[in-house]
Amino acid sequence: MESTMTIIAQITARRASAVTIIGFMFCNAAWLPAEDWAQFRGPNATGIAAESTSPPIRFSPEENLQWSADLGRGVACPIVADGRCFVTTMTDAGKFSVLGFDAATGEQLWKSEFDVGDAKLPEITSPNEHASSTPASDGKRVFVHFSTIGMIALDAKTGAELWRHSLPEPFYLMGWGAANSPIIYQDMVIFNLDDDLASYLIALDVESGSIRWKTERPEMLGGYAVPVLCTANGRTDVVVAGSGKLKGYDPANGNELWTCNSLLRTIMTTPVVHEDRMYITVQSFGDTNRLLKSALLEWRDTNQDGKLAKDELESAFHEKFDQGDHDKDGFLIDDEIDDAFQAKTNRVGGGNIIQAIRGGGTGDVTDTHLIFNLDFPTPSNIASPLAHDGRLLMVKKGGLSAAFDLNDGSTVWMKKRIDNFGNYYASPIAAGNLIYVPGENGVIVVLKGGPEVEVLAKNDLGDSIVATPAIANNRIYVRTLQKIYCFSEKK
Repeated sequence: MESTMTIIAQITARRASAVTIIGFMFCNAAWLPAEDWAQFRGPNATGIAAESTSPPIRFSPEENLQWSADLGRGVACPIVADGRCFVTTMTDAGKFSVLGFDAATGEQLWKSEFDVGDAKLPEITSPNEHASSTPASDGKRVFVHFSTIGMIALDAKTGAELWRHSLPEPFYLMGWGAANSPIIYQDMVIFNLDDDLASYLIALDVESGSIRWKTERPEMLGGYAVPVLCTANGRTDVVVAGSGKLKGYDPANGNELWTCNSLLRTIMTTPVVHEDRMYITVQSFGDTNRLLKSALLEWRDTNQDGKLAKDELESAFHEKFDQGDHDKDGFLIDDEIDDAFQAKTNRVGGGNIIQAIRGGGTGDVTDTHLIFNLDFPTPSNIASPLAHDGRLLMVKKGGLSAAFDLNDGSTVWMKKRIDNFGNYYASPIAAGNLIYVPGENGVIVVLKGGPEVEVLAKNDLGDSIVATPAIANNRIYVRTLQKIYCFSEKK
């Protein structure tokens, strides 16, 4: 029989071992699982950091700043994956760059630069910039799109190029420029590019960059919705919003599963998924009769003679121009403009909508899965909505906010100011009971989640904010036009 002293010694050794293990856990943060915000607007583009419970409320370059870095111009959102923060920029030398930082300390781990081609860069319209595609990461690799290069895959640890897949350069009748971002699903990079020339949805193999499938979207005009995933009735669909239609695709092969023909002409916002529903808000300028021809005559008819000449458009559109020029007089007039550039099966105009659409359908679900459709002049034309705590929140120019019940679309509040006048291009995000609303003027308003507008703080960063911030591990990462900041509560 063991002596009492031996038993005491064994118990003491076990306690010491337990203390050592606990100490190791707390002293080695990398051992613990980290929260990721690994694509545009975080997990499935929801804008919600589910694991962060105490991100900072007040912050500035002088308060609760963990680190910052000068970048150069860009409007792509920062992302965080496996303890690293990734951002993009255009250098002074005109190169496209992707940078990797230690997400906690701000140490620059690598910088990869790319020539963007010998030809002149495509036209863009402010507030867009050439470094506009938000990367996506699976922790091992970083994927990013650039208009004149295509899709690039980089090693997340070193920044070394793993592969690149050339894609057609996008063209936009209004000169907006590219700003489309990839997502990752299983072992695929899924990327939607709706332009005014040849829209498509494509899936690339994460390991090799080879095409797994590609689906043409010929009815679509230029738009910027990021694909989202919706699981309903045991099936996960890739869902993409585009001109006039919200469509669901089979992620295994890219086949179209369903379409909801309820949207408007121009789609710049991304749907947000909550349970088996998708919510989308759209402001497409003008009324329902404002088809594409109205916009083109405003933007591209340089001599304002009420018709389009071929030399008023880029050469990439000349083939489409010829298809619409029915009388072959060298001009597009009235309906010839829409015949050239807008699909006859999808002649939709402008307006304002707030919609909830149930997933899991087959075929045309417009009459069966459209839960509610509100016509209120409240949405932003660029900032996507936030589904949070039972409400759909949106903010638009002038700092006007509105909120609607997720279940039935009933009004929670309408046109209430959040105390920050200006434009809103970045989308609201949330963590815990806090909602962050970034303004283009560099002020991030922090709201308390609830059935009323309650402003907790206004944080001025002193530089334009077009990119949606990221939240991970109770830190908020803000990409201004020229810099990146990381803020967290000082402990």
